[in-house]
Amino acid sequence: MEVGKVVFKTIIPQIMISLLIGGIGLFSGDLSAQAQAKASLNSQQRQQLYKLLQQGEKYVVAGNVNNALSIYRQAASLDRSNPKIFSSIGYLYASAGNFSSAVEAYQQAISLAPDNGDFYYALGYSLAQLGDDKGAIAAYEKATVVQPQKADNFVALGVLLVRNREYENVETYFQRAIALDPKNETAYDMMATALYQQEKNTEAIAFLETALKKFPYNQDLRLKLATAYFKEQDFDAGLKELKILEDSQPNNPQIIFKMGMVYEQTQDWENALQAYEKASALDNNFLQAYGGIARILEQKEDQFGAIVAYRRFLELAPQNPYGYHRLGLLLKARGRNQEAQEMLSRALTIYQQQGNNEAVAQVQKEL
Repeated sequence: MEVGKVVFKTIIPQIMISLLIGGIGLFSGDLSAQAQAKASLNSQQRQQLYKLLQQGEKYVVAGNVNNALSIYRQAASLDRSNPKIFSSIGYLYASAGNFSSAVEAYQQAISLAPDNGDFYYALGYSLAQLGDDKGAIAAYEKATVVQPQKADNFVALGVLLVRNREYENVETYFQRAIALDPKNETAYDMMATALYQQEKNTEAIAFLETALKKFPYNQDLRLKLATAYFKEQDFDAGLKELKILEDSQPNNPQIIFKMGMVYEQTQDWENALQAYEKASALDNNFLQAYGGIARILEQKEDQFGAIVAYRRFLELAPQNPYGYHRLGLLLKARGRNQEAQEMLSRALTIYQQQGNNEAVAQVQKEL
């Protein structure tokens, strides 16, 4: 698994959604009071605006995003100079998943209040959701300049840099976040990710050991420590960390599977098979677990069992050429030549589609 590609789907939403602060706190009385005080509005307009904002706030509290948006758009038509109205609209659009409109609203808010770091932060989130990482990084960088004492600005910036494998300043950003907020577990988590993505495994191990003293129950940090140990070929230490995780999560198939991988790497076939079988029992659609079962059964020369495992593997991954390749070889070894040729032919076709010339040559030798 490439952590850099996965992290935005896991950690980033947790940070951003909880801290989409362009809208948090913007529905309170201070917004109404500011709007009401606008000298550019006559008394009737101010009263109308005040009522709209009160009504909009009620819709927000009730979770009625569409009605809230309608109300705040009416408010914006009355008062085009209030940045908090536009940031509130941005927040509502983002909450509804309309990030393009959210970007426009936040940009309008920033044009009216260019020194508001919360607006840059929320803009960065919306741009990132649209896949504009370059624009998001620029927005987060601006947020760190405008609000240099806010740890979450540095965390968000660092996460996107890790995702894009831009490591030049990323460690500095996470260190800054940790210095500002020593209890920020996400900053520790992503700092560790940045270190071992750069193959700085020794540094990652030292950092994670310290982090786990602060957050002994953080399972993500412990899993990363186990991974760093494995990268350093210290399988005993890595397995020890996984067993601690297993004690706290005995039914977590991902942890059991990773233990199976360690056992397989150390050629402990029995324990590897038990781990993979347990992982597949906990998650009947766990593709990699069935692949592990098949490999181990091949090692144990249990051809029939391996054939069954590869068939299940291919049910879950019908376009995986490796599964057809291995299944074809096993069937051929058992004298089931017609079935073997069918499987090997499928493998050959997919390998050719993928441009894997080395694998194509291997299969052609078997046909």
